[in-house]
Amino acid sequence: MVPVSSLRPLLLSVAVLVLSDRPLNIFFGAGVFTTIGACTAITSFFSGSVVSKWFCLVVPKVVVKLFVIIMSKPLMKNDSSKSQSADDVNNSLWKGMRNIAFTLMENASQDAETMEASSSIDVTEGVDCKLGRLQIGLSYDFQSLTLTLKVIQATGLVAKDFTGTSDPYVKILLLPDKRHKLVTKVKKKNLNPRWNESFLFEGWPHNKLLEKTIYLQVIDYDRFSRDDPIGETYIPLNEVDLSQSPIMWRYLQPCKDSRGKLGEILLSLSYQPAVGRLNIIVMKCKDLKAKDITGASDPYVKMWLKFGATRMEKKKTSIKMRTLNPVYNESFFFEIPWDKIREAAIEVIVMDFDKVGRNEMIGKIILSSKSGPLETRHWNDMITKPRQQVAQWHLLKD
Repeated sequence: MVPVSSLRPLLLSVAVLVLSDRPLNIFFGAGVFTTIGACTAITSFFSGSVVSKWFCLVVPKVVVKLFVIIMSKPLMKNDSSKSQSADDVNNSLWKGMRNIAFTLMENASQDAETMEASSSIDVTEGVDCKLGRLQIGLSYDFQSLTLTLKVIQATGLVAKDFTGTSDPYVKILLLPDKRHKLVTKVKKKNLNPRWNESFLFEGWPHNKLLEKTIYLQVIDYDRFSRDDPIGETYIPLNEVDLSQSPIMWRYLQPCKDSRGKLGEILLSLSYQPAVGRLNIIVMKCKDLKAKDITGASDPYVKMWLKFGATRMEKKKTSIKMRTLNPVYNESFFFEIPWDKIREAAIEVIVMDFDKVGRNEMIGKIILSSKSGPLETRHWNDMITKPRQQVAQWHLLKD
């Protein structure tokens, strides 16, 4: 299908032919009309290809620009019978036509950029874990044996700071080597950062690169405590055609290296089917991640009863000040009918209390029959052992 932007120069040339009474302009106008008509035919033949885009957006723009330059040249006055007032009218007309032409060419250029940008975001690889996504470009010079990685941008990153934003940067490794690390610049207070930074891996034969994997981790920079990982992605180079210099989007996945770094929580569950009552005992946490500049946290636990994506009821523990290993032993009850127990879920969130700013999440888990392997096992054990307390440790996740 031919873009509307490619038809604008064609419509312009038709207007010139209709309005013009100068033979020279009619001659060049006819040339423009013929050239763009040929471009349109070629576009139809190569529909959707790079050739189509080039003929639609580049050739018409160049031809019309040449036509405008020719129109702007002053013509020799061969006909002395025309009055000065008529020349003024014609000059005004051609000036207006030139302005229209320049406007159309600028719009065509913008359409070309939009088309190029949209073509690069059509497909995002991976599973959407709601952590954001990262765009990169790869190219390889077979003569210099150099791989170029361009970190372009990220969108939809999760907020890690209490201000509701993040200070992201990207860490790069060429696995299995973990000793040589590359990093981008930090983008302050930005959940949709643009880096446009290139990194070179020189002296790598193509067959050796096929054994490597590019690892990219998006991290939130923190001035006063340890940096928080936002998400990561892996790109095995044996799955990429480097000769095509691909540009790709990747969904960020939860960071495996961060497992256990947020801390753990010990919970005990008991369900009474006869009365439809769930009892949760929040026993204690250990090795929680420090969120305050003092190297400690002020943790408390809140829980939501959920059916699908709908939160129904909330409970929360007391706050334990300045500790990373709080002990609670607090008991809570939720009313859940037996016929709804497999549809229900309990979202358990460990929070850091802050007197000044917004309370910050340390980590969370979701207990249900359709959650992670350990959480699902704990939930099913509770169902198969009615009226008994079933305790289990859980790793907090971000």
